[in-house]
Amino acid sequence: MLGIESALYSILTYLAASKMIDFILNGIEQYTGITVVSVKSEEIRIAITGMGRGVTIYEGKSGYGEDGQLNDPRDIIFTVATRLEIPSIKREILNIDPSAFIVQQSIDDTTGGRIKRQGLH
Repeated sequence: MLGIESALYSILTYLAASKMIDFILNGIEQYTGITVVSVKSEEIRIAITGMGRGVTIYEGKSGYGEDGQLNDPRDIIFTVATRLEIPSIKREILNIDPSAFIVQQSIDDTTGGRIKRQGLH
């Protein structure tokens, strides 16, 4: 009734309002949990902590093998990063171990630990 231009502006307004409400409810920074399984876990741990991120190390075993048996004990690395840091963290991990298994999941909320990057004084 009002024309296509008004309809498109209405859609744009609703999208902007929806995103603003999302920022208000969830915060501006979105965090992502990154889990890394690799035989080079110590090198990866050093690289991630060198980037100013904390890590948690889990002990695990590889469940993937020719005979289907649990084998190859290895450390599993978990870290939390902002979406802007993910490309550099993944690039660093894959430079160290191109066959590393990386899983990312959205984090709704975090408390404690070393989440915020420490500013330089």
